[in-house]
Amino acid sequence: MKKVRVEVVGIASTESNNSFALILKEVDGERRLPIIIGAFEAQAIALELEGMRPPRPMTHDLLKSIIEALDSNVVEVCIHSLRDGTFYAYLLLEDGEVEVDARPSDAIALALRCSAPIYVAEDVMEEAALTPSSLEEEHEEEENEEEQDYFERLKRRSAEESSRQPRDQLQRLQQQLQRAIEEEDYERAARIRDEIRRLMERSSQ
Repeated sequence: MKKVRVEVVGIASTESNNSFALILKEVDGERRLPIIIGAFEAQAIALELEGMRPPRPMTHDLLKSIIEALDSNVVEVCIHSLRDGTFYAYLLLEDGEVEVDARPSDAIALALRCSAPIYVAEDVMEEAALTPSSLEEEHEEEENEEEQDYFERLKRRSAEESSRQPRDQLQRLQQQLQRAIEEEDYERAARIRDEIRRLMERSSQ
């Protein structure tokens, strides 16, 4: 399996208050991979990105402590496949000898705490990644401004495309997506997210 190393460049809000888009960027390229995650996972990742330590360990802090207490370590995490709108990931422990299935959001939250590299399978990047040029053609600015502009363009494009969709069907799907996230049924949320994407793509053609 060909893998692409990525890094977390930010977390963007979505139309739902209970879901966020985690944005991964390939280290040696321009592609971005957005993954919809829940509010709890977004908070866990954001705290680590900001270097903030809660007064009591969160779940991912506890997992790190357990791994270290067992004299093991996280070698890498990898988002290895995308099936029916759901991303699948694994952790490699003990110098690559132990593979553990994990949700991408949990795997990434743990990887950040353990300073472990994050990878995405090339075929997943080809299927689901975006590029800045696919959103809007414009001159690139300095790196920090470029990332912020990308998130703003992403949200602006989503709003513009939504306005062209059949209101009743789109709103119904968005309500179903919000309910699925509130119920922590992330597999169903991913399928609904993909249906929304297909609806928007058909309308733009």
